[in-house]
Amino acid sequence: MTGDQRAKDLDHRIRADLVDSFDEELEMEIDDERLGMLLDGTSDRPDADGMDRKLYFKELFRLQGELVKLQDWVVAQKLKVVVIFEGRDAAGKGGVIKRITQRLNPRVCRVAALPAPSERECTQWYFQRYVSQLPAGGEVVLFDRSWYNRAGVERVMGFCTADECEEFLRTVPEFERMLVRSGIILIKYWFSITDEEQHFRFNMRIHDPLKQWKLSPMDLQSRVRWEAYTQAKEAMLQRTNIPEAPWWVVEAVDKKKARLNCIHHLLGQIPYHEVTRTPVVLPARTHHPDYQRQPVPRDMYVPAVY
Repeated sequence: MTGDQRAKDLDHRIRADLVDSFDEELEMEIDDERLGMLLDGTSDRPDADGMDRKLYFKELFRLQGELVKLQDWVVAQKLKVVVIFEGRDAAGKGGVIKRITQRLNPRVCRVAALPAPSERECTQWYFQRYVSQLPAGGEVVLFDRSWYNRAGVERVMGFCTADECEEFLRTVPEFERMLVRSGIILIKYWFSITDEEQHFRFNMRIHDPLKQWKLSPMDLQSRVRWEAYTQAKEAMLQRTNIPEAPWWVVEAVDKKKARLNCIHHLLGQIPYHEVTRTPVVLPARTHHPDYQRQPVPRDMYVPAVY
């Protein structure tokens, strides 16, 4: 490939990434019917990864509708669901989590994204701070990174000793079997991207002021230590892929397809049925003729800048 061709390819991918950012806003603001009208005339133009945008949106909204049904089933059956999202930095875990939670009740489905352990937590049993995040009946917890930090970033960056890592790899299968025996549905996803794709996504974050916050010193080190992370991942998957809680690998170079594939697969891991809802009847408002509404002082209002 010539230099001009590489430049054109890079420009094409940058534009596609910007379109994807725009699409995220569309997903938040519009419903299926209005989406169809908005994309008329443009839906036959695929984006850089070859997926028709209208098809992507239609499938996303359909799958999110199924997630709502799954949520109702989890509540009705008092299920306890844990979904773990692991993978390299910039692999797209956050984008999938955002689309899973987007239309769900945050009291039912919540995200656990723990910060670095405090000095006190470092003296606790390793799994202790994660156990406190586990769901009760009728709840779903999505771990945006999990106890597998020990087998990944802590191992590669030297935040734990070799003995501590070995103890983790020896212990975690039994820990997860214990969770499953207690009635927790445990699902584990690893998001896989190529070296080239991570390099591209990091560069996009560097040049996009709205995404620079996503780059941490640890992310930058993950570029330097790509091979070390690969070795750590291989050991982790080999030793913690158990029948009670197997790993599922999501091909994530194509972000849109990764989102749809992951959500579709997640829905297939938990047998569910649509829960019949009691019809809602809006009651009439009560009026009291003797009630006089008091004026709100003007200085309490937010300034109408727009």
